[in-house]
Amino acid sequence: MLRINNAVTTRRIAATLFFGGLLLLGLLLTPNYGMGWDEPTDREAGYISLRYVAQVLHPAALDHSYFTGLPELRTYKEADHGVAFQLPLAVLEATFFPHDIQRAYWMRHFLCFATFVLGAWAVYRMGARRFGSWRWGLVGAAMLMLSPRIFAEAFYNHKDVVFMNLFALGGLTLLRLLRRPTAGRAAVHALVTALAVDVRVMGLLLPALTVAFGALEWWARPVRRQALARSIAVYAAATGPLVVLFWPYLWEAPVARLWESFGNFRRFRQTMQVFYLGQMESCQRLPWHYLPVWLLVTTPVVYSLLFLGGAGAVLRGFFRGPLAFLQRTAGRHDLLFGAWCVGPLVLIVAIQSVVYDGWRHVYFIYPAFVLLAVRGLKAGVAAYRAARPGSAGRRVGQVAGVLLAAGVAHTAVRQVADHPHQYAYFSFLPGPVAGQLFERDYWGISARQGLTWVLAHDPRATVAISDTLYYRDFLGNNSQLLPAADRARIRLVPHYRAAYFIGMYRWHPADYDASYGTAVHEIRVAGLPILTVFRR
Repeated sequence: MLRINNAVTTRRIAATLFFGGLLLLGLLLTPNYGMGWDEPTDREAGYISLRYVAQVLHPAALDHSYFTGLPELRTYKEADHGVAFQLPLAVLEATFFPHDIQRAYWMRHFLCFATFVLGAWAVYRMGARRFGSWRWGLVGAAMLMLSPRIFAEAFYNHKDVVFMNLFALGGLTLLRLLRRPTAGRAAVHALVTALAVDVRVMGLLLPALTVAFGALEWWARPVRRQALARSIAVYAAATGPLVVLFWPYLWEAPVARLWESFGNFRRFRQTMQVFYLGQMESCQRLPWHYLPVWLLVTTPVVYSLLFLGGAGAVLRGFFRGPLAFLQRTAGRHDLLFGAWCVGPLVLIVAIQSVVYDGWRHVYFIYPAFVLLAVRGLKAGVAAYRAARPGSAGRRVGQVAGVLLAAGVAHTAVRQVADHPHQYAYFSFLPGPVAGQLFERDYWGISARQGLTWVLAHDPRATVAISDTLYYRDFLGNNSQLLPAADRARIRLVPHYRAAYFIGMYRWHPADYDASYGTAVHEIRVAGLPILTVFRR
């Protein structure tokens, strides 16, 4: 009994230190990150939905200054994006930071990161359950954290990363429901499903996975059939109303507007150009390999290799005996992770859905990718232990272990060295090569550091900065993260009147010519320029 209690205590201490430390780290790092170009639109969407809720439930609140000049929800072009995360943020901002836009955005960034901690915890719990040890679960959570691009975007990507975290939580609640089906667990899973759908409509994949793997569980465990059937019925009955509840746009016409939102996801209205494999391409006509290639070049190499090992182990186990594989709980878990990881990629290619800005629209598959990578690592450790001491298998395992440790260490060093620009991380491509083939800072996050440098090196009371080449939004957004006194010094003016030009590389992958001025400052990530300041 004492040994069991000690093991439980060790697990709890380790988990508390890891996730508590991660949350504290996020709090300390929040002020360092810039603002993505979608953030003001996301914020506006939250306030528009909040005003609609006030119109329905509490009209007296409409006098609040935050609601002045906002369009109506029914005519708002972004209403087909769920607001399950943005609406509560609007309430918190209006309550605690009504006159401090800088702190309001810091609050938003920290809470976005807090959902990342929740997603990492869900990966930890799923890994511990699947692999039979909390230590393996913690390995999965650590891999998620040591993913440079994901880590950076966890502060400001309120759509894709928040959705990834809710989808991971949905994977955990699904596993709990399948393991011990009860009405309470079904209701919790329905709640998480609804929140995921109401951040990104792709959350509808969670009900599909629930039905598919519920049917598989019904086949594999006859003793649980009645309880499982009742629980799935509760889940089905609760999910729809909860989806509508947390998405005010659906209130007036739930089915029609949800279908409209899914249709818009399939053929999104965005028509912009993206830079891919050295060419400008329409986001409406990208090749099928766009997502897999982006995933490969921005994911640490060692994780990709472990994923291949894990996927190979799963396929090997399945083809050795499909029925026996599916009858094992571990086999069904592996199949779920595989469907979660690969299924959305196949679906998006099949329906020709519009994607852009790397693979961010499918970040939600990454927790499953990580869990399969842990599966590969565990299989490798098992093979090493099974090999005879002194055998070739042991020697290969030792070399692989050294390379694995070196790869993880390199990723950790890069994540620290690139801070706060990990969003421009490429795993194995040299910086100059990556710049010739792919987008760099596609959300303009580095504009915050560019503005800070200019203001620190120019003593004038007002500083004129060029707003040409679509950069006005990038610069205007990021100026809101500066202190009010610094913000007041900035003047965004036509190019011919500007003292400075801040050059980023979205839609402009080539170097800037002399007409933009003299380069006086540059931000590089592993040799890749992501922002250049020119004095004119």
